[in-house]
Amino acid sequence: MGVVVPLEEEVNRPASIGPLVELTGPDMERVNRMILDRAGSDVEMIPEVANHLISSGGKRLRPMLTLASAAMFGYGGEHHVRLATSVEFMHTATLLHDDVVDESDLRRGRSTARTVWGNQASVLVGDFLLGQAFRMMVDAGSMDALGVLSNAAAVIAEGEVLQLSVAKNMETTEDDYLAVIRAKTAALFSAAAEVGPIIAGASRAERNALKSYGINLGLAFQLVDDALDYGGSQQDLGKNTGDDFREGKITLPIVLAYRRGSEDERAFWKSAMEDGLNDEAALERANALIARHDSLADTIARARHYGDIARDALAPLPGSDYKSAMLEVIDFCIARVT
Repeated sequence: MGVVVPLEEEVNRPASIGPLVELTGPDMERVNRMILDRAGSDVEMIPEVANHLISSGGKRLRPMLTLASAAMFGYGGEHHVRLATSVEFMHTATLLHDDVVDESDLRRGRSTARTVWGNQASVLVGDFLLGQAFRMMVDAGSMDALGVLSNAAAVIAEGEVLQLSVAKNMETTEDDYLAVIRAKTAALFSAAAEVGPIIAGASRAERNALKSYGINLGLAFQLVDDALDYGGSQQDLGKNTGDDFREGKITLPIVLAYRRGSEDERAFWKSAMEDGLNDEAALERANALIARHDSLADTIARARHYGDIARDALAPLPGSDYKSAMLEVIDFCIARVT
């Protein structure tokens, strides 16, 4: 019996979102047109602020998941474009709000909207985009999809408040941290993946498979983002590395380093994160402690764990190009930091 040896270029080909981009390309063109249309307003500042972030080069992974998950189950209508655009507007609104809360100056390599137009404009334009998102959800005509996305909006807001409550608090546990990212990041990934099978009329089991895929992909994605803040580059992260440290944001690399550290090391973390003594010298020591206690490696290991759960969630579904592309997205998200 012969043995099939894969071509070397296939074996060594890095994980990519390219297949997903290609499969959803025609529909994403429609999404992009709808984004520009629905971000328009007679109030001049609204499209200026919205387009500043919308045009800044994000991958738009979440709306692509909506389009792919609908196509995976044979959807042939028009509403997946509206829902995908709603998902992107929800994401953009949360970025505008987050940059205000976090006092961030850089987003995807560009000045944040708040540094150009101010905090008030950023918050209010974020609210406008949320309103437009809900208009499109209603236009899509699916109460189930509306329920999933509106629930996600509430959960994301809860996550933002929860993050405020644990910020600069070194008693934050890993469970606390996971609760924050499950709400702030994973909830929208989950909703984006679930509404596709909903409008395609898929079964409850199929819908749950995509829901599980989305939430676990979102957890893996955020874990990698938080690792990149200490072990990546500005290009990888889309913002200044070390920003989480400067903002007193308690992420898993810090939680692990603090729990595993000596009494002197824990005193350092408290002074840096709780008292704001977080200059460049402090960031250098923070990176050294994170490396000493394998905090980055273990954060990435947890990301791989959730990636495996996302992969298993899709396992019972029939093979297709869309399924293969969505599986490769898992590897792509994790490979950003490896």
